Amino acid sequence: MRLARDSATAHLEVLGVLHDGGESIVLLGPRPPGFWPAFTASPEYGDGGPDPLDRYSKRIIGALAAAWGGKALFPSDGPPYPPFIAWALATGHVWQSPVGLMVHDRQGLWLSFRGAVRLPVLLPLPEAGVNPCAACEGRPCLSACPVGALGTDGYDVPACKAYLRSPEGAGCMERGCAVRRTCPVSRAHGRLAEQSAFHMRAFAPR
Repeated sequence: MRLARDSATAHLEVLGVLHDGGESIVLLGPRPPGFWPAFTASPEYGDGGPDPLDRYSKRIIGALAAAWGGKALFPSDGPPYPPFIAWALATGHVWQSPVGLMVHDRQGLWLSFRGAVRLPVLLPLPEAGVNPCAACEGRPCLSACPVGALGTDGYDVPACKAYLRSPEGAGCMERGCAVRRTCPVSRAHGRLAEQSAFHMRAFAPR
């Protein structure tokens, strides 16, 4: 499939496809191990400007959209913002996990979307995946947060950020959220710690 081949060349993964009216929406996210080295070698990463990853994603996915004859869409577009969560849940490859975060059948809780491409055709839909949480033994995500900020009762953002800024939060800050890391599918995904640290620094700057 050309979309998957072109995406892989750009170090992106097709995370799901859905139909919307008479069109198709292709959701794209980072593909390890090449995505992070490609980004850190990019002009956006080194130019000192704001939001380097968003700018990089817009350039790369914009080029894919142009090559495919479609329109690039991004989570930061708006308001109104594109309904990425609703789109993801409609693909048959993404579900709500026990802790409320979205989980992907191949990326687990490391799931993230860098953008999407809307195409003016109805593409064949991939076969639906299997929710990995359904057969997960012990559901370790429920007890993984060191301060109980993320669980079945919701997400205590202030508590999470306070922990990340403390000396005890160095593990999550440097390697990524402990809840995301404990997911068995996440552990097999191969996301680099440097990538997670980049996102954590943006989420809870010191």
